[in-house]
Amino acid sequence: MNKTLLALSTVMALGSTAFADDTSEIAELKQQMAELQENQQAMIDETSDSQVGFTTVDSSFSHNGMGAAASKVYMTKDPLSIGGYGEMYFASPDNGDNFADVYRFVPYFGYKFSDNIILNTELEFEHGGADPESGKEGYAVVEFMYLDFLIDESFNVQVGNFLTPVGLINLRHEPVLFNTVQRPNTEKYLIPSTWNTNGIMTYGKIGETGLSYNAGVVQALDLNNANAGKKKQIRSARSGSVGKPTYNRAGVVGRLDYRGISGLLIGGSVYYGDASQGSVADASTFMYDVHGVYEIAGFKVKAVYTATSISGADKIATVNAGATTPIDASTSEANGYFVNLEYDVLASLATTFKLPIFAQYDYINPTATVVDQNNNEIASLDTKAESATTTVGINFFPHEQVVLKLDYAMTDYANATAEDFNTISASFGFIF
Repeated sequence: MNKTLLALSTVMALGSTAFADDTSEIAELKQQMAELQENQQAMIDETSDSQVGFTTVDSSFSHNGMGAAASKVYMTKDPLSIGGYGEMYFASPDNGDNFADVYRFVPYFGYKFSDNIILNTELEFEHGGADPESGKEGYAVVEFMYLDFLIDESFNVQVGNFLTPVGLINLRHEPVLFNTVQRPNTEKYLIPSTWNTNGIMTYGKIGETGLSYNAGVVQALDLNNANAGKKKQIRSARSGSVGKPTYNRAGVVGRLDYRGISGLLIGGSVYYGDASQGSVADASTFMYDVHGVYEIAGFKVKAVYTATSISGADKIATVNAGATTPIDASTSEANGYFVNLEYDVLASLATTFKLPIFAQYDYINPTATVVDQNNNEIASLDTKAESATTTVGINFFPHEQVVLKLDYAMTDYANATAEDFNTISASFGFIF
């Protein structure tokens, strides 16, 4: 009997031990599985932001004042970065046919040779690309291509073809960054956005002051062109990156911005250079702008004022007067400004959607003063040069990288012989 009880006790003890061991092993296995799942999720989170070329856009990030997509290569962990933007619109002017335009598709390609040497490029396809058979005006260009040498927060160097740091739109021209379907005329005809140039640029922050700067030597504008004395004279002066643009003369550009107060940007830019790439002696161009942005609680106001002075404009007029197609005139003074007010009606709600409504007043006078070869002031050669455009509209952001736009633009010309017109436009834009 005692032997039987002893045997039963031994079996029960062994069973308890085995059960305890199994329980311990199961708990240990569960712990290991949990750790594996955590590691797997960490790897998924890490690789989702570091796959080759597929870093997620951080819409709040800007490098040297550029847009988020253009700044993408500066924040990626992977050497290769691919991003871009696009916009398409439909317009219905009351003085012509309705039309639709695949306005822009722009891929960005960036590459980090190291943490301190970065290549950044922008390729632009406009109006759906060129079609030789139909004679459509689409085209593809290199909008910028530069090497950036990151030396210090206070001093860095860009070399190559880059965006000229003037105004608000030129550096930040992605469609989610301005609320009108079309960019303001002020930053089209007076500050000729998109204005890319060839040269060398330094930039950085000035201590803890909230100030940042740009200063560089760039390719000079060429105001001696077929649009002398007309609305497009400054816009046509861009050398850009197409073909082999003449680079006989250089200019200098500088910019100073202050961002020391939350929601505020205020600053100015100056440009000075030869006015004709050496084809006209003693002619020069001076351009400046002052700009500001302030944003608080869903409200935002943006404003730019710019003016250009062309010294020796009479000499440009003299050269053009002897051309095959005489143009006995040249602009000597131009100016303009825009003010944009917006309010996000969803700002106070718990939603990621945005629904800003806005109004913009955009005045340009690209031929404020025109002179002939004797330096006498004459009338503008373009009846549609001086104008004021008032635009009202609404945007919807279903995602911070996607915008749908609708606006109504009313353009009034200062010249009574030019016919005023209104345009309803709708568009979508995105960055990635």
